[in-house]
Amino acid sequence: MKKKILSAAHSAYRFSNTWTGTIIIVLFVIFFVAQAFRIPSGSMKDSLLVGDHLFAKKFAYGISTPHLPFLEIPLIPGTDGHIIDGDEPKRGDIVIFRYPNNQQMHYVKRCVALPGDELFVQDKILYLHPREGNEYAAKAFPGYELITIDGKVWVKDPYTKEHPGIHHDDHIVDDGMMPSEIFNFAPIQVPEKQYFMMGDNRDHSNDSRFWGAVPYGLIEGTPWFVYFSLNANYEVRWDRIGKTPADLEQKEPLSRSVAERIREDDEAANKHELY
Repeated sequence: MKKKILSAAHSAYRFSNTWTGTIIIVLFVIFFVAQAFRIPSGSMKDSLLVGDHLFAKKFAYGISTPHLPFLEIPLIPGTDGHIIDGDEPKRGDIVIFRYPNNQQMHYVKRCVALPGDELFVQDKILYLHPREGNEYAAKAFPGYELITIDGKVWVKDPYTKEHPGIHHDDHIVDDGMMPSEIFNFAPIQVPEKQYFMMGDNRDHSNDSRFWGAVPYGLIEGTPWFVYFSLNANYEVRWDRIGKTPADLEQKEPLSRSVAERIREDDEAANKHELY
């Protein structure tokens, strides 16, 4: 029995060293375990920065349908986007998903509301009424300001204490230069099996306020850790390499992210851009 196991292991090792074996292993990892992504835009400043290269956990929310690399063609047609359903995103998770209006593109945003949750935006501030009800809202969001409207308890500006990279741009005012959804968004209830996403760079994020909640089938995974990072001047951000999103929310790395964002915003030609 031991000889059979050793022989099988040796055969597997030899196969893994062939070109065919190597390709199969690489594709298996990309399809089901981890995939490399680059943050292309500033919608997640100050939590994730333009030029952050990160690995995503593909299995965090079930097993998504594998797509042919670069061509983004699904290899298993007829699914709703997942081969196997898993956990749903939690409130506050950073999520990688396929953009509903162009599923060949990946977006990275923060999940701010689950199916059945209600939300609205007033004067740029998010208000959330969790689907679990009033008692849960008070218990799950300690330290947050709560307001009651027509018998429903709403959490004002949720997630900002746990995720200090969430911020607003004081230069963005309601003067007609930016879409009205940035400032005020009418109350909605998130549809079943859909998730409302917003960027941490709230006043510059192209997100669910404009194109709706994201179906579960389009959700691909969650950022794991940064394996490389390059700023706009092509300088390596050594301090970000190997860090998880939670690590990057700590005081020291966050203060560097804020300083970089302020410097870039001051130099930006278009100060009213959405990412």
